[in-house]
Amino acid sequence: MAIRWRYRLASVVGTVFLTAFAVLVANHILVQDLFSQVPYFGRPAPAVLADGDLTGAISTVLVVTLAAMWPVFKPRPRRILDTMLLTQKRVFLAMVGLAALGYYDYSYSLPRSTLMLLTVFLLAALPAWMTAIRRRPSAQSRAIIIGDDPQAMEDILATTDIPVLGYVSPPSSYATEEHRDTAAVELADGGTVRQRLDELSNLGGLSRLDEVFVKYGIDTALLAFSETDRAEFFGALDECYEHGVTTLAHRDHADAILTSSVSRGDLVEVNLEPWDWQDYVAKRLFDVAFALAGLLVLSPLVVLIAVAIKLDSRGPIFYSQERTAEFGDTFTVYKFRSMFVGGEETTPNEDEENDRITRIGRLLRKTHFDEIPQLFAILAGKMSVVGPRAAWTDEETLLEEEAESWRKRWFVKPGLTGLAQINNVSSTNPREKLRFDIEYIRKQSFWFDLKIVIRQIWNVLEDVTQTNTARR
Repeated sequence: MAIRWRYRLASVVGTVFLTAFAVLVANHILVQDLFSQVPYFGRPAPAVLADGDLTGAISTVLVVTLAAMWPVFKPRPRRILDTMLLTQKRVFLAMVGLAALGYYDYSYSLPRSTLMLLTVFLLAALPAWMTAIRRRPSAQSRAIIIGDDPQAMEDILATTDIPVLGYVSPPSSYATEEHRDTAAVELADGGTVRQRLDELSNLGGLSRLDEVFVKYGIDTALLAFSETDRAEFFGALDECYEHGVTTLAHRDHADAILTSSVSRGDLVEVNLEPWDWQDYVAKRLFDVAFALAGLLVLSPLVVLIAVAIKLDSRGPIFYSQERTAEFGDTFTVYKFRSMFVGGEETTPNEDEENDRITRIGRLLRKTHFDEIPQLFAILAGKMSVVGPRAAWTDEETLLEEEAESWRKRWFVKPGLTGLAQINNVSSTNPREKLRFDIEYIRKQSFWFDLKIVIRQIWNVLEDVTQTNTARR
């Protein structure tokens, strides 16, 4: 069995055993009696579960703990302190989850005293176990090259001292025919790239990356992609993260957004860490809850706005537009129409106070109410509540001319609001907008999203208040 699979098995089995044992010990009458002597924390009186209640409690604790500990089960090479801190953080998250179940009077909720004893035991036992079985960073790395850029491969081979066992070279679905022909010539003309790659084995395509990692015990991947804003790059990055493989790239072929700001030598570590499935679930649940709540609360306002638009000017109630989505895909976004029919332009324009905008349109834009229909796109999964603002597809070319790295915004799903929006930066200033969007991509987390949403809601309330005051 491969080392990383032995680690997975040992970490899961150890967590199950230690968690179940901790519940049994904490539930014992002698332990409960001793804990009741502790001032303040030992109250109320000990509560000992039995039979079906104890079985249900153990099952609940195991499910919650295993779900919270999932990132720790990934066989990444970690140092002792990193292992302990990550494990304790996840134990604390599990205990908060169990406390929340108890707050809602769940059938198998733990008594307060048992939960406190369980927390103390697991905060000590699980980090110790994970530290004992952890994958240690190795001085003798086993690496492969993953990519399709011959020049990047050449630079990596000329730079690294890490033993390279072979390369995985997926066909590039986004490269042009001209790019493919050039690459083929560079690899076949007897130059340095061909000679160096001839010394390595072609281990297959990207679809076999999982097998390659397991078969050869790879712990380092040297990325050499010609582009980093497409699904192939992220698929390789996610596979590396799943298997605990360190990802490096040559600094001359790496985007600043992807790599560590501080690094040594020509090879830099890719630190754009894929989210765990819990992060995706939390973000999606938040998106759905926000969209449903918004549509429910604002439904009377939606009817009033629709009537006002029809009375104000000729044309449809909604305005549709093709926007750029994640990884360059497109989707249709709907907004309440705020302009006369035929008044759209490709070039971003700050001057909204002109004849192209209707009377009700000025009010909708000022209060941001024209954005309400986009809640349906969030429900459909085309957008998120927080993310880089989706740009008009016809506008993308113009924006890329001013900001060369504009496509880095495609790394994540577009959002209703974002870091650029709460800082009042629009597409009329693409470089500044790109800076905020890249900063969001680097820092994104559930709590960061929540802060942005609160800030945006506050801004909307201020705009609505100011609009009402001005009308008076």
